[in-house]
Amino acid sequence: MLVHDRLTRRAIQALFALLFLPLFALPLGVIVAASFSTGWSGALPSGPTLDNYAVAFGPQTLEALRVSVVTALVASVCALVIGTWAALSAASMGPRGRRIMDALFMLPVAVPTVVVGLALLVAFSRPPVLLNGTHTIVFLAHTVLVTAFAYQSVSAALTRLDPVYGQVAASLGARPARTLFLVRLPLLLPSLGAAAGLCFALSMGELSATMMLYPPDWTPLPVRIFAATDRGALFTGSAFAVVLMATTLLVMFALSLVRTRAGHR
Repeated sequence: MLVHDRLTRRAIQALFALLFLPLFALPLGVIVAASFSTGWSGALPSGPTLDNYAVAFGPQTLEALRVSVVTALVASVCALVIGTWAALSAASMGPRGRRIMDALFMLPVAVPTVVVGLALLVAFSRPPVLLNGTHTIVFLAHTVLVTAFAYQSVSAALTRLDPVYGQVAASLGARPARTLFLVRLPLLLPSLGAAAGLCFALSMGELSATMMLYPPDWTPLPVRIFAATDRGALFTGSAFAVVLMATTLLVMFALSLVRTRAGHR
């Protein structure tokens, strides 16, 4: 920490704990406690049980989890490719061009996600491009929603990237494509890993646009969580949510290991 005084450091840590526990840790703890319960009529849950997880690890829920993971992976890869390409292109433009690119890529997150879902539903419900009722429109919606975060992460990393590396490679005779793939992109790997993790986590939790677009044979887990809680099965839905959180955290942890190794390299 930047604060070297022990008493001040302890005070800052205590203040952080007071803010963190009620705002972040307590809601998650409530979900975990509810997932092991059958009722909650008092201050603490009652009726401890594992039946909620028996349903959560059933074939339908595991299939929904697979759908969520596949959708998040596809959307993250697409968003990372598109966002990186756009950030590199914007870096070579003037200030006006960069502002236009920033506005273009931030537009999907500046409006409610349900608006994005409705726009895609209207745009791709008729020929010549008919995607309504297919997996592709779900992939497209998630990609549109998370690409802005990949673009912003890579753009921020590019502003901190020393151009000397690319200039040295060019002076040694490296072509632009070789400089890009062997110099610039390796230096951006930590930021690319962070962007991939953020895109994956956001896609795993996306609900509003997905509710408008998903076909019956491609139901992500957040939709099943919403359906369970809408029927009043709050404790089963909590178990679903814990499975979703655990899977997302495992993938984020794996990506953080890759990002750390890339940073060391």
